[in-house]
This record gives sequence, structure tokens and C-alpha cells, in this order.
Amino acid sequence: MDLVLSPCEPLTRPQITQAVTRGAARLLLALGYAPLAEVCLPNGRRADLMALGRKGDLFIVEVKSGLEDFRSDGKWHEYAPYCDAFAFAVAPEFPLEILPQDPGLIVADAFGGEVLREAPNLGLAGARRKALTLAFGRLAAQRATLGLV
Repeated sequence: MDLVLSPCEPLTRPQITQAVTRGAARLLLALGYAPLAEVCLPNGRRADLMALGRKGDLFIVEVKSGLEDFRSDGKWHEYAPYCDAFAFAVAPEFPLEILPQDPGLIVADAFGGEVLREAPNLGLAGARRKALTLAFGRLAAQRATLGLV
């Protein structure tokens, strides 16, 4: 019997989002952060990834699955008041030249990622940091508990 190889099907938008999110989360772990996916912020926005660093710094990563996803989403500016650092995470084939230069930049696939541009320090206010850190910890504990009950 002959083995027939067929070309791989291109990933769908949800599959790309899932792969980039996974790789960016793995990168954050390697950098010493504790990431959570799908975190609702006080302004009603949802961060694709929010991560807590060793020194209490909060990092938000917005995953973009493609050009259409980036162009249809102008809300990314609304994450800055809720983090110390903000970055986009995109797949390797994403057209990097269209992204703004201000945020950090991560390129990731399902297996890991790389920081191409460091995220600048946005300097989160102390009272907001405390509230966000408490909410982050409670969310992490609630999610961990769901696996036990």
C-alpha cells in the first residue's frame, strides 16, 4: 500500500487564536509570570491573557489571529489602565509592519513564543494594582477549585 501525503489544511481563526494564546502563555511562564486566560477587567473588556509577575507586576497580552482581527478591534487602548505592561501576541505569519510600535510584541505558535519588542512600563497606580491583584488571585483560586468540585 502506498502512503499518500496530503497538504495540511490551513488553521481556522479560532485555531490560530488558541495556538497563539497557548504559546504566549508558555512564554510568560518561562519569563516568570503566572498567566490566566480570558480575564474580565473592571471596564468590561476581556484580556486574552493577564499575567502576574514575581514582583506583583501585571502584564496583559492581546492575541490577534490575523489582519482582519486586528483591523476590526480598536479596543486595545483600553487595557493600559489595568496593567504595567501591554503586548500583542501574533502568529509567525502575521504582517508585523501593520502593528503599532508602542506596545510590546510577541510572536507565538502552539509550542512557545518569543518577545520581539519589550513592552514599555506603563506604571500602574498602587491602589488599582492591589485591587487587580486581589481579583486576579480570587479568579485563579476559583478556576482551580472548579476542577475539585
